[in-house]
Amino acid sequence: MLHALHDAFGCVDRRSVTVIADVLNLSEAEVHGVLSFYADLRSEPVGSSVVKVCRAEACQAMGAEALVRHATERLGIALGETTSDGGVTLEQVFCLGNCALSPSVMVDDEVFGRVDADRFDQLVSGPAS
Repeated sequence: MLHALHDAFGCVDRRSVTVIADVLNLSEAEVHGVLSFYADLRSEPVGSSVVKVCRAEACQAMGAEALVRHATERLGIALGETTSDGGVTLEQVFCLGNCALSPSVMVDDEVFGRVDADRFDQLVSGPAS
């Protein structure tokens, strides 16, 4: 049920948690516990693009912290937030499985390696015109 709602609406809002709990004869806390446990299930809508910056050890060793600082400054938001225009949600992850090409970033479902500040700016600006 959570996946179906998430796929249809992009998130599972508070009202849905109440309905799911009632239908499945569970407490709202139990439903919320599952919803909050899985990082890919959200209770708030995300931006048109979701950008995930890897902060695992290999990426950290290759400049991920500087990349995170740049990303938050460039977008004007903190990790876990969405830009005011709803265009980008910025998140942290702790492995994208692309360690040999650190630091890595995932934009929507595509992984990019060796991302520096300039490449990050290109990725969040969309396709070149």
